[in-house]
Amino acid sequence: MIRKISKNQNRLRIHRRIRRRVGGTAKRPRLCVFRSLNHIYAQLIDDAKGLTLVAASSAGASSGGSVAGAKAVGRLVAERAKEKGIGKVVFDRGGYLYHGRVKALAEAAREAGLEF
Repeated sequence: MIRKISKNQNRLRIHRRIRRRVGGTAKRPRLCVFRSLNHIYAQLIDDAKGLTLVAASSAGASSGGSVAGAKAVGRLVAERAKEKGIGKVVFDRGGYLYHGRVKALAEAAREAGLEF
């Protein structure tokens, strides 16, 4: 019997593989992206302590989870990181392709001053 693997199970397998190599510290936290059907979320995580340092999402924004919403979230997470004195991060695309909303969020964060 052939068992079909869902897109999300495949994404999680890729995400686990990425996480073996990508980890965040207090000096250089991990910028983690989660993309749902309606929204996009970003967090800066210190994996050594298991803390979320900064978070932003499109859930409260008027543009929602579109590319414009992703750009707004990227700028917002970068601004909040700058307020906490964080300039360099490690990007974790969360198993998603670096395309569309994920790419828009990353490029907006770079333009707003985060280095990765």
